[in-house]
Amino acid sequence: MGPARVVGEEDFAGCTTGQFLELLKALTVILTLPQSAADRVEALVVATGQGEEWRLAHAIRTWEANPKLRHLLVANGNPAERTYAKITLDELRSLGLRRVEGVHVQAEPAPNTGRQAAWVVDQVRALGIGSLALTVSPYHLARVYLTVLKAFARRGMRLPIIPLPVAVSPETPVPETGATAYDLVPGEAGRILAYIEEGWVATAAELQEYLRWLWSRHSALLVGPDRAR
Repeated sequence: MGPARVVGEEDFAGCTTGQFLELLKALTVILTLPQSAADRVEALVVATGQGEEWRLAHAIRTWEANPKLRHLLVANGNPAERTYAKITLDELRSLGLRRVEGVHVQAEPAPNTGRQAAWVVDQVRALGIGSLALTVSPYHLARVYLTVLKAFARRGMRLPIIPLPVAVSPETPVPETGATAYDLVPGEAGRILAYIEEGWVATAAELQEYLRWLWSRHSALLVGPDRAR
């Protein structure tokens, strides 16, 4: 089940200043990676869940607008959620999908972000994908990013991963809980800290080492070939 999604200040009483600083650094460096680089990747990944149809809608709009994207990977959600619905091509078409070639949907339900990440790694390996953009609601993006990064590291794989947050107001209630992004960010922070200890998400040191590699090896992807040095 994991830590609660909506938490208060008292739930962080045991956390150290160092933990909060590492978390702040991780959030900052992930969320400030150039989103424009998503126009130059090979695949788009969307992690579904919490009844947030806007995740799929945003991913489909991005996919349809960029024919250079070769693959759209749709990770399934958690069947224990009240708002869970099986993802079908008909549903994707109702949200604007027209280009179906290259679309891959996780067939089995994914009860947690770790299962979604493992499926993404399997698809990347099977399809020979060399770079990807990861799209999900902003409040959830850092944890998904760190989970996917850790899943690749476990398999000895490394490739450019560009965060692409969904365009949605932080005041929009999430269908599953009725909470807003403002309400949910503390819970996401708590989950990141807990899952670092359990080995499910990348540590601050692992993230720093990965981003050092990303900026040194893939600057043309990040800032465009005309600006890369």
